[in-house]
Amino acid sequence: MAYNKHNAFNDLPDLPPTDFVESPEILRHLAKAARHIGELNGLCASLPDTQLLINTIVLQESKDSSAIENIVTTQDELYKAVSEDGTASLAAKEVLNYREALYVGLEKMQAQKNLLLTNTMVEVVQTIKQNKSGIRTTAGTALKNAINGEVIYTPPCCEDVLREKLAALEQFINDPEMSSLDPLVKMAIIHYQFEAIHPFADGNGRTGRIVNALYLVQQELLLQPVLYLSSYIVKYKTEYYQLLRGVTEKNNWHDWIMYILTALIETAQLTTKKIRSMLLLKEEIEKKMKDVLGVSFSYDLLRLMFALPYLKIELLEKKGIAHRQTASTWLKKLADSDIVRPQKMGRTTYYVNWRLMKLLGED
Repeated sequence: MAYNKHNAFNDLPDLPPTDFVESPEILRHLAKAARHIGELNGLCASLPDTQLLINTIVLQESKDSSAIENIVTTQDELYKAVSEDGTASLAAKEVLNYREALYVGLEKMQAQKNLLLTNTMVEVVQTIKQNKSGIRTTAGTALKNAINGEVIYTPPCCEDVLREKLAALEQFINDPEMSSLDPLVKMAIIHYQFEAIHPFADGNGRTGRIVNALYLVQQELLLQPVLYLSSYIVKYKTEYYQLLRGVTEKNNWHDWIMYILTALIETAQLTTKKIRSMLLLKEEIEKKMKDVLGVSFSYDLLRLMFALPYLKIELLEKKGIAHRQTASTWLKKLADSDIVRPQKMGRTTYYVNWRLMKLLGED
């Protein structure tokens, strides 16, 4: 049956794609992407304090992945939300849910002999949405243009078909005998297929981008799900959606895969640059803190400044780093030396690692 955007696309073909050939252009981009991802992975492997910087990068990815779905929060709002309980905006909470979902998915995949399965995807979306949602069961789902209401795409329906499509996708992801394609090309194809299946009522885009990160870890291309891929998609969001449609409507795999490989190249370079800049900044601030605090210098405080750039006295107490009086003295000394900058909000004074916040906001 010919494709019709108004009808449920139950004829969505299983993978691998037929008649797809890796062009010389794709192969050139593939070699470049592999080189830059290898450089990023090597940097992550050499980090002396792995979780400290990786957690910060993952939070940036969470912010941009949510922004693709028009869930927008500022850097300041997000890091304030990380620093305390119960006061975050809805948008900030959704970003934090995304980060949690990424780690939940990673733990689940590793517990299942490194297989990336449907139940992992379900657990990821449940963590993102903070509910017990599962595979779509209702008919009538259609993706529409937000401006004029025009139907853009109608994904497969209903639960039995969706589970069949997901089972076939599972096999393509986990069975190396199904395809000789390079893993980076496979990642692009997997991402299209997941979005085309559109198995959930909400959260498909964010879940699909988490699947990207998990797949790179599964394939041992990255030790941690640290690639800052959504920053590229945010900048070229219109093209992203147009190229997804191009695969569905015209079987145009070439341009879609070129887009994803370009995104991998640029974001691997960006993530590498950002981590290196954070390492240099950490060294600089450590030296200044030792000068200012002398024998009372605390490495735990330095680590906290890079994990949670918005500090407050109560946070140092809660983390067991210092008693209230000591915490107050340390933060005042750091503020006097412009290592942190005080920012009064209501009754709370935050002490902001402003150089880190500036660095995180740079492209």
